[in-house]
Amino acid sequence: MDISGINSLSSLMNNQMNTNNVQAVSGNSFEDMLKKSLNEVNKTQIEGYKAMEGIATGTVPNLQEAVQKIEEADLSLKLALEVKNKAVMGFKEIMKMQV
Repeated sequence: MDISGINSLSSLMNNQMNTNNVQAVSGNSFEDMLKKSLNEVNKTQIEGYKAMEGIATGTVPNLQEAVQKIEEADLSLKLALEVKNKAVMGFKEIMKMQV
């Protein structure tokens, strides 16, 4: 019985898996992605607070843009909270698993 086809298939799969691992390591990590996302949320929050301050002091040239920035800040914070809640729920589900 000739099993050379199976051996070559196995080595091909191992090479493919090694290539995928190298690509995953060389790309952005989850930590980097999370930090970038949190920095973006923080930036929109700061812009929203500045817009609120501008509305309160009457120095805003365009009221519509200021309100838009406030709404963007509110929505980005809500999205970040929902992502956090889903991550915590997923972690709790993993911790419930029996090994």
